Amino acid sequence: MPAPAIKICGISTPVALDAVIRARADYVGFVFYPPSPRHLAPRDAALLAERAAGRIARVGLFVDADDALIGEAVSAGQLDAVQLHGTESAERAAQVQARFGLPVWKAIAVAGAADVERAADYVGAVDLVLFDAKTPLGALPGGMGLAFDWSLLAGWKNRAPWGLAGGLNPGNVAEAVRLTGAPLVDTSSGVESAPGVKDLEKIAAFCAAARG
Repeated sequence: MPAPAIKICGISTPVALDAVIRARADYVGFVFYPPSPRHLAPRDAALLAERAAGRIARVGLFVDADDALIGEAVSAGQLDAVQLHGTESAERAAQVQARFGLPVWKAIAVAGAADVERAADYVGAVDLVLFDAKTPLGALPGGMGLAFDWSLLAGWKNRAPWGLAGGLNPGNVAEAVRLTGAPLVDTSSGVESAPGVKDLEKIAAFCAAARG
């Protein structure tokens, strides 16, 4: 089985960005969602984007954002892809794809089998479906360190490009890849020492384990 692509999300400092690049991750995630402890202002995203240019692909994370916010972030962050992490419909995802001419990823919050089935609505409208754990009502839509039952993905395998997120960390990512065959793995809180504070050793350990 080929090693999965790796995305480290919620990067907000040059030191963390350098650690992600050093660990040979494939994607770095910039969060454009003010309630998150990982939120980036456009000017900060621009500085990180310059540092990342030519070294790693940049994915911007948005939660039910309007075109103005996405447009500003796409420009500032020199984004290579847009990740929609809210309640966006397949129609909205297709609109974003058409408007900005970038690959669109859609996060699907999973608590049960019906949630995985719901992902089928997005096939053809997005470039990648990212299965994440459903968070409690009122909590942030991701970055909470919660996992879901990976066996729910057994029937998905060849339906569309997809990735796995939700509670992944250096200690469980190898098992997650073995059990699901995930072609892409995504972590944020799993490589942190506190909310929004990336741990450089955990970043290196996660990437090594994901490939191991």
